[in-house]
Amino acid sequence: MKLALPSRFRDHLGSLPSHANVSWFSNVEQCLDAVVDADVLWVGMGTPSRMTPVEITRAVQAGPRLQWIHTHGAGTEHHPLALYRQRGLLFTNGSGVSAIPIAEHVLMMMLAAAKGLPLLVRAQERSQWLSQRVTSAELFNTHALILGYGALGRAIGDRLGSFGVRVTGVRRRPNGEPGVLGLDEWRSQLPEFDWVIVAVILTRETQHLIGASELASMRSSAWLVNISRGGVVDQGALLVSLQRGVIGGACLDVTDPEPLPVDSGLWTLSNVILTPHSSWSSTHFDNRSALLFLELLEQFENGGPVQNSVDLEVGHRVT
Repeated sequence: MKLALPSRFRDHLGSLPSHANVSWFSNVEQCLDAVVDADVLWVGMGTPSRMTPVEITRAVQAGPRLQWIHTHGAGTEHHPLALYRQRGLLFTNGSGVSAIPIAEHVLMMMLAAAKGLPLLVRAQERSQWLSQRVTSAELFNTHALILGYGALGRAIGDRLGSFGVRVTGVRRRPNGEPGVLGLDEWRSQLPEFDWVIVAVILTRETQHLIGASELASMRSSAWLVNISRGGVVDQGALLVSLQRGVIGGACLDVTDPEPLPVDSGLWTLSNVILTPHSSWSSTHFDNRSALLFLELLEQFENGGPVQNSVDLEVGHRVT
């Protein structure tokens, strides 16, 4: 079996099977050479040099023997799913690899919002000891809705539960699980939540999943937290809602587009906490990605079901 793998992960893949024939690549041209006779392609070299949609398409077209495409990212919106379907390829993603750092990032942003941390940091930058205390709320006894209650959503929920936050999840198939709503149930319950956390991937179905109507249904004190993709939220509607006090605030690790333009009104709002799509970042990311790939490779070679397989019609992981 021939594997075309990004050299970024080479040091973490020391336990590859001895029979594996590996070609390592660190740029697009090397990838195009490596994939010519490959059975397996791991797409992407790493940020900021990750492959573009056009480059991914070129690579797949250059590999007539390909059977399996893997990516270490969770998002699938930049992948040529129609081409994968046409070729009958298995496609797997890195869903769950970043669950721990993203969950910690969500907790950090929510605590910062509740405790007024941005105001305190700005005062420190001005060398100002505030005489008037910043109002500090608590996470304890609040209620959070998590849209997308898979591996990431549950990791977020577990950590929030430790702080006394009551958690309700949303899944495509809730299967009667307590505290989990279906896709047709959560909108009517939006007024019940103090936090609405977006953890779904971006697909045709989830584009602008949160729009003006959903924002208007939220509590005026509620905060929106988005660590998914910017396109899942109607950013224009969100900006208006924040400016008019329709909702309490927003914690955004993702925007539409990225980078966020310097003239965006989101930069200057006091009820917005912005981070540059960095919630996934961790010193453990590459090692966890490699360990997942090794597990998937064993499953693939054994001919059984392969974890993290993506539904090529809709773009999300098969549950």
